[in-house]
Order: sequence, then structure tokens, then C-alpha cells
Amino acid sequence: MAVQIPHLRHERALWRAGLERIVGVDEVGVAPTCGAVVAAAVIVRPNGHRIPGVRDSKTLSAQQRERLAPLIRAKAVAVAVGAASVREIDQLNIYHATHLAMRRAIARLGEHDHVLVDGNRIAGFEQHVGPYTAIVDGDARCYSIACASVVAKVVRDRMMSLLAARYPGYGWERNQGYATLEHRLAIRRQGLTPFHRRSFLALQRTLAGDQLSMDLLGAGLADLAGLEAELDDLAGLDAIGAPENLAVPDLDEALPV
Repeated sequence: MAVQIPHLRHERALWRAGLERIVGVDEVGVAPTCGAVVAAAVIVRPNGHRIPGVRDSKTLSAQQRERLAPLIRAKAVAVAVGAASVREIDQLNIYHATHLAMRRAIARLGEHDHVLVDGNRIAGFEQHVGPYTAIVDGDARCYSIACASVVAKVVRDRMMSLLAARYPGYGWERNQGYATLEHRLAIRRQGLTPFHRRSFLALQRTLAGDQLSMDLLGAGLADLAGLEAELDDLAGLDAIGAPENLAVPDLDEALPV
């Protein structure tokens, strides 16, 4: 089956209406059993040209995404990233945490005219982000959303690689936290980390297989409190000028006090 190439029809219609700062937003990390959910928001240059190769991040290899992400950031008017922590996922549920990550990414962009978001309409979303259009399969169909999907995927994959170095044996540098056989066997062998989503049924079933303890692994996790700064660095947020008073992603909330 041919790969769908995203278009600029939605953006062009809004540009013709006099709106310039059109935001495309998408998220990654809904299905994995660990790690934050990450969203990216991208404002593409009005009436600019598409970057060849940009499409739904799920259809791209890791190498292709790594090549495209800096091009997107260089050519876009603005790019921002937001996240919701594991604790927020467990407290709010993944549906609400995902929308929280999206709202944080959009807020970091500052002023904008309209938002294009991947998926269905979201209850209460407009009161936080302003006028928006929900586009089913938007990451495959809409160029600015596809750009956001690539940026978000690259940032989250790098985050999981950083965590894999701190928690070896789970294969996060390869499986990005999905419940692969390698990951499930590691959970049964090593137990849970502070970055596992305890509310996820798949995780509960994995643990039930061996009736393992739900105790957190290890101690001395203060060094992980800097993960939020690493997220900003990976996303290039320091070059975007994110508002200082923004409620930033609480990635450190997953850490025991």
C-alpha cells in the first residue's frame, strides 16, 4: 500500500482567511507501559514549501526521523514540546494526560491563531487552546501535524534512551517502553521502576504472571530530576523562548521523594 503524503489544504484554507500562526499538534507515547507521554506543536511558515520526506512518524525509520527533525525546527516559525509525567498518567488516565501534554506544548508557543490536532474532538480543549480543528488521521493527512509527530517521536525516543542507560535490561533504547516480550520478561526478572505506569492493565497482567513485588527499584534517584531540562535540550526549546511562567512538564513527579 502506498504511503500517504500529508498535504497543506487545511493550513492554506486558514491562511486564505487571514490566519497566519497555524499550529499542528500531535502526541506520542500513549500505548507504552512506561515513560512520559510527549506532544509537539509546530507552526509552519505561511505559504512555505513542504520538506520532502515529512509524513506520519510511524511510517518513518528512526534514521529518517532524526534527519527530518532538525530540518523541521529550522524551517518552522516555532516548535515547542510538552509532556505529562508517569504520575500524571496514573492519576488522570492516559486520555486526559495526553491532552494535558498537548496543551503544554501549545502554551509554549505563545500566541497563535488556530490549532490543527490529530484525532477526534476533545471535550473542553477549546477553552485552553482557542479555536481548533480535529483531523482524524491528521498525522498522515495534514503537513503541520505530521511535522509535530516527527518532532515528538524523536524527543520521546531520546528520552527513553536516556532512561535505558539508567535502568538497563528493559530494552527501552529499542522498544521505547512498549510491552514487548523483552520488556515483559525484564519486568518479571527485575521488577518495576519509578517510570512504569502502574495504572496500565497490560503492566498489571505482566506482574500477575509471577506475583512480583510492586516495590520501586533502587534508591538515589535525585539525578533523574534533571530529566525535564534534558527534554528541553533535546527538543531545542531553549532556542524557542518558551514563557518562563508556563507550567512545565512534571517529569520529576515520577520520582520518589
